[in-house]
Amino acid sequence: MSDVSISKTTNILASDVEIKGSIKFQNDLTIDGKVEGEIISPGTLTVGENAEIRGEIKTKGVTVFGKVHGNITVEERCELKSHAVLHGDLKAARLVIEDGATFVGKSEVTPNRIAMKQPEIVRSPAIVPPAVASVGGVPRA
Repeated sequence: MSDVSISKTTNILASDVEIKGSIKFQNDLTIDGKVEGEIISPGTLTVGENAEIRGEIKTKGVTVFGKVHGNITVEERCELKSHAVLHGDLKAARLVIEDGATFVGKSEVTPNRIAMKQPEIVRSPAIVPPAVASVGGVPRA
């Protein structure tokens, strides 16, 4: 048995690959072929320049060089490169669109989404009114 440890794996679907159905992966995936279906991952997806995706993409991050027909939802960064084509809605914390990219759809970019989950409530110490002194049972200020 080998002592080689793989810390991060990049998977590649070449340009001659066609898939119909759901794709799930853990680390990084590069698709250069055709996919019809949902792509879900806690990792990062790269859509190659020959790729054509028809379906939803839900990942940590995505870089698009090819064509996507469907909605993209990413936790972090979405990058549309100069020859990318996206027909669908997009939700991301950060968005980069290079000159020459085509994007037809709506975008929702929320850069502080992770940090703004629940605002912290800060309470100042209670202000206690000054004590009133009394002499002989009669209050004096």
